Amino acid sequence: LRMPGASGESIPARAQNWAEIRPEWGLAGCAAFIAAPREATAGRDLGGRAFLHSYDWQADAGFGTLELIITAPVVVASWISLQYYGSSVAPEMFGGGNKLIHNVVGGIGVIEGNGGRLRPGLPWQAVHDGDGLQHEPLRLSVMIEAPREEMIAILEKHPGVRALFDNGWLHLFAMKNGKVDARYLPGLKWADQPAEKLAA
Repeated sequence: LRMPGASGESIPARAQNWAEIRPEWGLAGCAAFIAAPREATAGRDLGGRAFLHSYDWQADAGFGTLELIITAPVVVASWISLQYYGSSVAPEMFGGGNKLIHNVVGGIGVIEGNGGRLRPGLPWQAVHDGDGLQHEPLRLSVMIEAPREEMIAILEKHPGVRALFDNGWLHLFAMKNGKVDARYLPGLKWADQPAEKLAA
């Protein structure tokens, strides 16, 4: 467990206790999104840092499921990742401030106490444990095992999703046989490189 002083038995009580400012770490630490056959990640300890989708492109006639994955779960994962990223690297600008004194305003943000500016992001307690950051601010790495040309066709069809990759907000990697095979480059291109160089 990533909660100091917590046990499996104490989690339900902590989750329902309004006095707990850190009842759970939620998605802090998210670093990757993987859509591949389950055997690609089975038995690997990903440290709770990856969004996993069991996906077999060979069973996806017409690549409708691939399109759905890229345009829905990947986009939602980007929202989550970027909210944690912004709340970690620029908490005064993008964070939600101190959870202890939050007042919700119109369902679009919070203010601290009875005034101040509207705060759109996550509370400081969602990314920091009092000693250090619990979320390592990284751009989400999206790894998909599917034909590269099909991923390119989907990005061409959805310019808003393509912009996330072209503008560097997300990293896209193609997988082959359970291993990273290539890295997406802005402009609908792929870089063929050994896996150890792709991580650089």
